[in-house]
Amino acid sequence: MAEGVPHIRSVVVERDIAFPPEKIWRALTQPHLIADWLLPADDFSLDIGNRFAFRQSWGNIDCEVRTVEPNRTLAYTWAAFGLESTVTWTLTPIGNGTRLRMEQRGFRPEHDEAVRGATYAWPAYFTALEKTLSRDA
Repeated sequence: MAEGVPHIRSVVVERDIAFPPEKIWRALTQPHLIADWLLPADDFSLDIGNRFAFRQSWGNIDCEVRTVEPNRTLAYTWAAFGLESTVTWTLTPIGNGTRLRMEQRGFRPEHDEAVRGATYAWPAYFTALEKTLSRDA
């Protein structure tokens, strides 16, 4: 770590899911499906630079699409409560489905509470995603 550069942390969740990358990609990128397992984001689109917001009862999480590689990688910024991070989804085909990896990167030392929240929330979102995938033919 360079002198004077704050330590940046990540929360990573990785899970093998018994669905093909194309189906998972759809759940990651279609607003009605995103709302089913994550949060409402009606203004989401796959255009690089598209600004959108996940809506919560307490306010919005402001986001901007940064990377789009269909069926492989999706990244967007994630900004709320003074935390600015990036969420990157990586889909890797495996024998019986897809290895789905999510990394939320950008937590600074003062973000301990946010790290704890993300560490708790993302696995639950993965479980909700799997339920959405099971229902959405």
